[in-house]
Amino acid sequence: MTGPSPSGPAGGSAEGAGGPHGDAIGELELLRWSEALAGIARTGLGFTDSHYERERFEEVLAVAADIAAAAGRCHDPASQITEWIAAVGKGVPGYVTPKVAVGAVVSDDDGRVLLIRRADSGYWLYPTGWADVGYSSSEIAVKEVAEETGIDCEPVRLIAVLDSMRHGFTSVPTYSLVYHCRAVGGELRAHPVECTGVGFFSQDDLPSPLAGPDIWVEHAFSSVRGEATAVLFDAPREPLWRAGI
Repeated sequence: MTGPSPSGPAGGSAEGAGGPHGDAIGELELLRWSEALAGIARTGLGFTDSHYERERFEEVLAVAADIAAAAGRCHDPASQITEWIAAVGKGVPGYVTPKVAVGAVVSDDDGRVLLIRRADSGYWLYPTGWADVGYSSSEIAVKEVAEETGIDCEPVRLIAVLDSMRHGFTSVPTYSLVYHCRAVGGELRAHPVECTGVGFFSQDDLPSPLAGPDIWVEHAFSSVRGEATAVLFDAPREPLWRAGI
């Protein structure tokens, strides 16, 4: 199952894309505000039995939808509010959290990395997909690689935990777990729906357009070369909320 699609320029981190301390509020920061407000309101609706509180939370959803519209990601705020309310669950199932995607940087014996060209965006990236229920995250990595590329692989280690929306990969709040995996068999074949290209590439011969190269390329190939690399993650913003995207 395909994961979040790279969107926008995807050429690097979205840090500094406008905000409280810049000249203008950036699209990603507006989306952050919208998703945060909608998450608070939807979670509140899932836990309250108070009619008064429900009205307040629904008003917050209206504000969140207007912000999403201002960011250019919502063309019908009323429909967005209806969709959010319809997705509210009661109690713990209704607690809104980021989605989880799992990616795999698969290397071959020549130190090349497996990349796919995604049909939905046209960008090249390592195989990635949503985390399905019933699997561990490393199992998802193996499953996605086999489904999207025909290659069998084994996980080596976790190399990154990234906030995909913060980096501009997606407008959906998503945590992406990325594994370095080793190819152990199979034959290259692109998934007929999700991919328009697939192949192994060296660091000095990467295809274009490539999603977010400044974020992951050097770190991934360092791991492939066996260099001592810590798990890559997004540093906390200071302060946590008021800092720009």
